Amino acid sequence: MPSEVRIDKWMWAVRLFKTRSKAADACKKNKVLIDNTFAKPSRTVKVGDVIGIKKGPVTCSFKVLALAHNRMGAKLVPDFMLNVTTKDQLELIELQKLAASSRRQKGLGRPTKKERRDIDDFAEEMYFIDEDWNFDDDDDDEVDMDFVNAPNNI
Repeated sequence: MPSEVRIDKWMWAVRLFKTRSKAADACKKNKVLIDNTFAKPSRTVKVGDVIGIKKGPVTCSFKVLALAHNRMGAKLVPDFMLNVTTKDQLELIELQKLAASSRRQKGLGRPTKKERRDIDDFAEEMYFIDEDWNFDDDDDDEVDMDFVNAPNNI
């Protein structure tokens, strides 16, 4: 087993990135930290290093448990890394998920049938119309002619 592995190769092997080139691009864009210092793609990692990956406002942290050269199945990943992301960062992730699910992005087309029904239910709760209200009151049939014939002084 190797004692050191390139960071881009290790992140690809443990499925943090879909391709090795995407892992290298993240390193080049200063989105990968090893022990709180920015890492180039050629930087090597050792067992025990803590790797941070910035995704938007959130920094996910992982501890290296074992090294790998080849990409592995998803079931084997917990043997090679441990997620040590702080609770405040996890809360930010949850807030982002809630914010993304609560609003519809502009230009995504019509709402689905379920979304339309949810919107109708929400609107019905918000704008409750009293069905006992009578819009056809016969008492107001008289028109105030003084108001109608008054000159416009606007």
